[in-house]
Amino acid sequence: MQALPRYGPMLYFLPFTENQRRFRRCITAKLPMRSLLIPAFVAASMLAGCSIGTIAQKVDPYRIDIRQGNYVDQAMVSQLKRGMSREQVRFVLGTPLVVDIFRSNRWDYVYRFKPGNGEPEQRVFSVFFVDDKLDHVEGDILAGDPQEAAASQQANRSRVVEVPAESKK
Repeated sequence: MQALPRYGPMLYFLPFTENQRRFRRCITAKLPMRSLLIPAFVAASMLAGCSIGTIAQKVDPYRIDIRQGNYVDQAMVSQLKRGMSREQVRFVLGTPLVVDIFRSNRWDYVYRFKPGNGEPEQRVFSVFFVDDKLDHVEGDILAGDPQEAAASQQANRSRVVEVPAESKK
């Protein structure tokens, strides 16, 4: 006797029980739904691909705040006195970021702050020495009370500040 293929015509010749008939009817009833499922998935994928540009505009990745340089505030500037030595100035303000090799009498303190999702802010503060003693300072940081100076600092971003002479005791 010749062997019949396992999944060939043999399925059609077997007598169906009632459960097999019900199962066959359920499968054939769901076939139209399955045939619509694939095109619906493809259409949804294509529509989602079109909306990626708008999603990218609304969802912004996290960006860290970047701080570079020497932070010099008004409290530090108010501690400076005319006639201070370089070591004293370095103690108050920290090591300068830029030391001009052509003019050794000038130290520059540059501070740059770039918030993750904002405009960068840059401050420049220069210290000038005569005979290794502090003579004057220039920059966009004012000496004195921080609250009072905040309003005037917005008006003038760069200003020359006269350092008072060291008081003799």
